[in-house]
Amino acid sequence: MPFTLPPILLQLPRNPAIAVGLPLVLGMADGQVTKSSLQSWYPSLTQPAGEPPRWAFPVVWTTLYVGMGFASHVLVKALDTAIIGSPTSRLAMSALKLYWAQLALNLAWTPLFFGLRNPLLGLADILPLTATTYALAGKAYKVDPRTAFVFVPYCAWLSYATYLNAGIWWLNGGEAKIKKAKQDAKKDL
Repeated sequence: MPFTLPPILLQLPRNPAIAVGLPLVLGMADGQVTKSSLQSWYPSLTQPAGEPPRWAFPVVWTTLYVGMGFASHVLVKALDTAIIGSPTSRLAMSALKLYWAQLALNLAWTPLFFGLRNPLLGLADILPLTATTYALAGKAYKVDPRTAFVFVPYCAWLSYATYLNAGIWWLNGGEAKIKKAKQDAKKDL
C-alpha cells in the first residue's frame, strides 16, 4: 500500500506564511541545541579544510529554510491545480512526500551531531538527508522549475555540510575506530 501524507501536511504549505514560517521556526528552535556545544565541544574538534566562519551557518540556514518553505507552497499549489491522478499530480505528491522526509531528517541532524555530540550519528543522518533532497530537487523541478532556485543551493550546501560532517568524524577518531575494528576482526579470525 502506498504511503499517503496526512492531510495536515498538505494543508500547512497551502498558506504561504505557514509554509515559510514553519521550517524557519523549527530550524531556529532546533538550533538552540547547538548553544552549549558551540561554546565547548565543537571548538575542541579538529576541523576539515574549508570550514566556513561560524556566522555563515545561521545566515545560510535561514535563507534555506525560507526557500524550502516557499518551495513547499509552490508544490502544494501545483498539486491543487493538477488533475487528480495526472502525472503532474503524482509528481507533486511525490515531491511533497520527499519535502517532509527531508525536513524531518534535517531537523534530526542537529540533535544527533550537536546534542549528542556524535559526528557519526550526524553522518548517518546527513547522508540520507542529502540523497532525499537531491531526489526532491529533481522531482520538484519537473513540477515547477522555480524550485531549482531553492533546491540547487540547498543540495550544494548539504553536499558541503556532508563533507564537513564526515571530515570532523574522520579527523576526530573515526579513522582510529575503523582501524581498531579491523584489528579486532582479524583477531577473531
